[in-house]
Amino acid sequence: MSHVEHLQELHGLPAFDFPGPGATGELPEAGAVAWRLAVDPYGDSAPEDFGDLWDRFLGSVDCAGVRAIVVGQWGEPYDNDSSGIVQRLVDARDRLTGLQAVFIGDLEMEEAEISWIEQSDVTPVLDAYPLLEEFGIRGGTGLRFPAVRHEHLRTLSFEAGGLPGEVVRGVAASELPALEYLEMWLGVEEYGGDATVADLAPILAGGRFPALRHLGLRNSEIQDEIAAAVAGAPVVAQLKSLDLSLGVLTDEGVTALLGGQPLTHLTWLDLHHNFVTEPVGRRIRTALEPSGVEVDLSEPGDSWEDDGVVHRFTAVAE
Repeated sequence: MSHVEHLQELHGLPAFDFPGPGATGELPEAGAVAWRLAVDPYGDSAPEDFGDLWDRFLGSVDCAGVRAIVVGQWGEPYDNDSSGIVQRLVDARDRLTGLQAVFIGDLEMEEAEISWIEQSDVTPVLDAYPLLEEFGIRGGTGLRFPAVRHEHLRTLSFEAGGLPGEVVRGVAASELPALEYLEMWLGVEEYGGDATVADLAPILAGGRFPALRHLGLRNSEIQDEIAAAVAGAPVVAQLKSLDLSLGVLTDEGVTALLGGQPLTHLTWLDLHHNFVTEPVGRRIRTALEPSGVEVDLSEPGDSWEDDGVVHRFTAVAE
């Protein structure tokens, strides 16, 4: 199973590929789908420039009715960062007046490894759309997220093989009073994932995001350290679901969770793609499932041993 695939929906709307030039057929209503905008720089025919596609899109739909946009491939990702995409969204703010959700970087492995996706400072999108409710980014290379204030953002997600600590610190310093869902793929240091547990401290302390109900700290090579910090983190009391999946979680991290604060108020604890032994997995199931907590311990992670040293891998790196 690949953990990096094209979005099938955004903001509860099915993803719809905006057709290429010359395509016939009636388009869906502007607000009925999440519009996926992407070009193929490697196609057999002369590739369409993303700027031309963007202009066709704005000229073909009821812009005021558009609720969700998914930006896929905008060119060769390792040669062109997302700053042009960010600027186009900012420039269209007076036309896309109903926009509620944006995802930038919807590329899967066949198009580019996640580390090849060149991002940029994406926060101007939040400044341009004060009513935006959902914002997602794939790719950590070049990504910047200085602290922002946004009154209406409810969902914020970052998918990366390596999420810069600077980004984590920017999120942790942001004022997002409506934020309910926060997901960060922290990744590995080799691909720029240099965030530490200390960078997460303002989030884990609680109070920073009073509406937060789901926290995902995923795909990390320091998953055991994160689990130990979460075990005593005040923010957990306000959550309904907690996701520590896709990383290198071992018995050490699960044992820390078992020895920490009660988790029986959760509805869902996601620990899939892990390195947890059956006895310890059984212990956490026994502790939580009678209270109605769904515990996911599926998909053991990949590892190999070399001269007695076990090497474990996150689900997504390069």
